[in-house]
Amino acid sequence: MIDKKGIVTIAGAGPGDPELLTLKVLKRLQDANVVLHDSLISKEILKLVPDDAETVNVGKRCGDGQDQEKRQERINAMMIGYALEGKYCVRLKAGDPFVFGRGVEEVRALMEKGIEAEVIPGITAGLAAANMLQIPVTERNRTSSLLFCTGHTASYSFEQFQGVLALLREGSPVVMYMGMKNFETIVNRLLDAHLPVSLQVSIVSKVSLCDQKVITGMLETIGDVIREQDIETPVVFFIGEHTLPVKELFSTSTGFLNTSEKEELQ
Repeated sequence: MIDKKGIVTIAGAGPGDPELLTLKVLKRLQDANVVLHDSLISKEILKLVPDDAETVNVGKRCGDGQDQEKRQERINAMMIGYALEGKYCVRLKAGDPFVFGRGVEEVRALMEKGIEAEVIPGITAGLAAANMLQIPVTERNRTSSLLFCTGHTASYSFEQFQGVLALLREGSPVVMYMGMKNFETIVNRLLDAHLPVSLQVSIVSKVSLCDQKVITGMLETIGDVIREQDIETPVVFFIGEHTLPVKELFSTSTGFLNTSEKEELQ
């Protein structure tokens, strides 16, 4: 075991299921003096932290009213403070630290103070959902590119939005994070751009957890389907020509599937 005093590990916890946590992250949690974790980290994963380690929830939730820049500055200061005290700090982030996770900002803050930073990847929710639901986001001779984006797509410039449209038109799927608030606006922009009304959409709520939900539909009608369902965040959206699950794991009448229904079909 290496001496980790004064080191900060920025680790990806994956989408939520503790069995999707990497062995390396598990080892780091067991060695930690303090764990600074996101609010989306599951209780099952937090139970893996030793009882004598300090755990601090530094996460944000949608609509919590926090100034996110100041919040990030506080997290950076906490990591630096613990490291300078000679403690081993694990910054545990949902998904993957470098996929819409501000991981690089935290690395830079540590480097500026001369503090060693280790980064351990995690399974990002978009790839976890694609695998678990067998959504073919890439496939030989069919789909050769893939776009990850956030709900900020709703306010993309004309040039940025044209890039998204070009990928969708040539068959590349879009995997979108943090898009629930702006999803209706995004759908309307895509329809206004004359994308096919039958373009496939899959929406996955609470990826990998026991209450995971899946909604599927077409671009023209998905907004109505969403309004009829109670969808809990976090949510990942799949939009594109090949974004329905390979297996028919959804109800043909409602386009809705909960985890228990899925298990009965398997």
